[in-house]
Amino acid sequence: MSFDSYYNEMYLADGKVRGHYQPLADWIATTPPERIRQMRDAANMLFHRVGITFAVYGEEAGAERLIPFDMLPHIIPGEEWRMLENGLRQRVKALNLFLHDVYHGQEILKAGKIPADRITGNRQFRPEMVGLDVPTGIYAHIAGVDLVRAGAGEYYVLEDNLRTPSGVSYMLENRKMMMRLVPELFGRQPVAPVEHYPDLLLDTLRAVAPSHVENPVVVILTPGQFNSAYFEHAFLAQQMGIELVEGADLFVSDDTVYMRTTSGPQRVDVVYRRIDDDFLDPKAFRPDSMLGVPGLVEAYRRGRVTLCNAIGTGVADDKSVYPFVPEMIRFYLGEEPLLGNVPTYQLNIKEDLDYTLAHLSELVVKEVHGSGGYGMLIGPTSSERDREAYRQRILDAPENFISQPTLALSTCPIFVDQGVAPRHIDLRPFVLSGKEIVMCPGGLTRVALREGSLVVNSSQGGGTKDTWVLE
Repeated sequence: MSFDSYYNEMYLADGKVRGHYQPLADWIATTPPERIRQMRDAANMLFHRVGITFAVYGEEAGAERLIPFDMLPHIIPGEEWRMLENGLRQRVKALNLFLHDVYHGQEILKAGKIPADRITGNRQFRPEMVGLDVPTGIYAHIAGVDLVRAGAGEYYVLEDNLRTPSGVSYMLENRKMMMRLVPELFGRQPVAPVEHYPDLLLDTLRAVAPSHVENPVVVILTPGQFNSAYFEHAFLAQQMGIELVEGADLFVSDDTVYMRTTSGPQRVDVVYRRIDDDFLDPKAFRPDSMLGVPGLVEAYRRGRVTLCNAIGTGVADDKSVYPFVPEMIRFYLGEEPLLGNVPTYQLNIKEDLDYTLAHLSELVVKEVHGSGGYGMLIGPTSSERDREAYRQRILDAPENFISQPTLALSTCPIFVDQGVAPRHIDLRPFVLSGKEIVMCPGGLTRVALREGSLVVNSSQGGGTKDTWVLE
């Protein structure tokens, strides 16, 4: 595995264009840069008009940004996607089996495959879920799995997002924008469609309704318009033709969830929640939460409503549990992992801690509960002062950190003012688990817009581009 050299998605080492990028290369060569620039500006204007923005925490109240969109697609050959799809199905299946196990028999802990304290002492482990049977045994109905490529072009899973993964609305809007601005490009290659994702999502949500319900009512529960992903919540509700609700729109009576409507209460069977566990129900978790629904957890425990994703899924996507996913695949499925993990040092192990402290300038160090690119140390781009401050944080609580080699993420061309230039990317496919595991071809490609930057998160200044899987 080569983590120090990066893989170029479009060009071979000798500078020749890879076959599946040739039609795009021809288009770039014959399209005046001024026209591409005009299309980029038109895309930004349209995104702004539609309201495709996200809020940035820590900035002035209500600050909203446009996620920068790049015109040049990330292209994946069909056979490569099929390999990824098989690996993603395998991984998400094992993660769901793991979640069922840790809240039931805990066989994997008894077998010594994962240290028990890593699970039962984890702040994402929810004792309320122990012994609770969820419909069809699925906990993570919607998973966003972050993939990266190392130097030889091999894929690795960087992170599993199983709580409230976001970004799928940008995948759909990026495609719509590309078809509007450059329809001629789609005539040159057979690109797999993605616009059926809302139908797949709604089918998945309906498939996990309580067993006695014939025509389930599904809603999306949002924390409200100040949430960074509010655009996505509203977008998905509109695309699926279901209600977008806040906590105050729902109430529980006789352990059954109802929605307030102008024609009286309507029973709710499935809640696609975009609120963290802690805020879901002030009776069960944080009593000061104004975002949740009092009594929701009791209705859930009694099987009167399905929550997607299930409470307690965070224990499976915690960065301290990530190193054990390949072992989960072997334990539950009896198979070798089709997608590898990035090598990871666990800083509660003395040798790993010593190695990390001695190589801080080379490694990426992450908080085990962190997300969104916050709270990381990227060794090669950090200052001596940054490293010393971070070293102290590690020494104060080593169990709160992991470290990994600095990945030279693969590069894909983007359009900049000077023309076309390479930038680092990752890929987040979305995996839906209901009666079966399904996914849209591709996913959200996130791109680091600053030259040399390895941080692709939108909250940290990253952008997005359309992802094309060739049929």
